[in-house]
Amino acid sequence: MNIDRMEFISWMERIIERFDLMSSHISELEKKRGSVDGEELLDNQDILQMLKISSRSLQRYRSSGRLPYYTISGKIYYKLSDVHQFIRESFNVRMPKAYDRE
Repeated sequence: MNIDRMEFISWMERIIERFDLMSSHISELEKKRGSVDGEELLDNQDILQMLKISSRSLQRYRSSGRLPYYTISGKIYYKLSDVHQFIRESFNVRMPKAYDRE
């Protein structure tokens, strides 16, 4: 089977057009899926990877009320702004000890 150059280019243009169309649809779906009121939502796996903690630690933060969460259809989500606030509150700044000179 022999395909001439013009036919090949035509097919490639159609394929690229389809990929572009699919890419724009995927982008729209991601925007809709991962946000509520313009706020990005993260699931447990996102938080575990972001904070590099165990699932038990995450459960402890939820239970103690330190990290607010929301359940949608039985799945737990966190607002990105709440996670940033949790990080700010958990950040311990170490002050250098003053050396006593006598």
